[in-house]
Amino acid sequence: MTWSPLTSGFGASAAAPSPGLVGSRVALTTGDDRAGNVFQGLERFRKEIASAIGHKRVVIKPNNVAIDRPLCATDSACIEGILEFLKSIGKNNVVIAESAASGPTLEGFSNYGYTALAGKYGAQLLDLDTDQVEMLYACDETDFRPRGIRMARTLLDKDSFVISATRFKTHDRVVATLSLKNIVVGAPVKDPGFRWGRDNRPGARNDKPLTHGSGFRAINYNLFSLAFRLHPHLAVLDGYEGMEGNGPVGGTPVNHRVAVVSLDWLAADRVATELMGIDFATIGYLNFCGQAGLGETDLTKIEILGPPLTDHKRAYKLSDNIDKQLIWLKPMKA
Repeated sequence: MTWSPLTSGFGASAAAPSPGLVGSRVALTTGDDRAGNVFQGLERFRKEIASAIGHKRVVIKPNNVAIDRPLCATDSACIEGILEFLKSIGKNNVVIAESAASGPTLEGFSNYGYTALAGKYGAQLLDLDTDQVEMLYACDETDFRPRGIRMARTLLDKDSFVISATRFKTHDRVVATLSLKNIVVGAPVKDPGFRWGRDNRPGARNDKPLTHGSGFRAINYNLFSLAFRLHPHLAVLDGYEGMEGNGPVGGTPVNHRVAVVSLDWLAADRVATELMGIDFATIGYLNFCGQAGLGETDLTKIEILGPPLTDHKRAYKLSDNIDKQLIWLKPMKA
């Protein structure tokens, strides 16, 4: 297949960009071609993305919370749409990087078709568990003491242009997991041989749970505080088939057929929650980020490049434990 912004199948539902601030613009594309939706969303920011990348290495960070459950992971067609777009703007220094939560990262890459894509486009595959690390800190609700977390340096490197590529998913701790959480919780590394509940090497350590802080309040605060250092430069949210219910792994599919793209990752996450029919006020970490000015969360100040959001909203079923998750909204008891 030849990919081109002029191909008739791309972007029929998306309006051409109009003048405005890049940081407050979000592309919404819809249709029956997952890779095409992603490509056309990126095309809305063609010049801005090329300029922002410059001579940096492009790091595509998919979401592989599990290595053998396709619905919870970033679909290879989403990655292909990004790679094809990068090829079209002459950006060839590309890395697909992840630290899968539940098992060997490269095994997940193979299972999900990324290995074949890397060969097709000349991209490098990087298991972030083998990366150099930098220590960042998060709090824990048990004693509110800081915990050191080994973070993959590639996602912190000033010479990396980080693309968060993940699907719309509800979550069992923070209501929804979108572009920011994909980066923050993907950055902590695990030791070789670590596998959740199966053949785990004795003593092997996984730093990802430290971001959760042993509670619903702490995880929201930690995601917010770590976002100052760990955040995407470009958000690509694939809602072609989302996940509802008991995500991020055990949910069920939602046939949604949309994609959201923005250079303002917070605006992208805000638009995605609206499309999912989720009350944005219930998502602590994103509200904290908005209050700190890390991006735009006011829909009246976000220019939508594409059809009206109301035409494509779905009511995603939330996790069964949603009442417990919302404890962060209540004052702590002495």
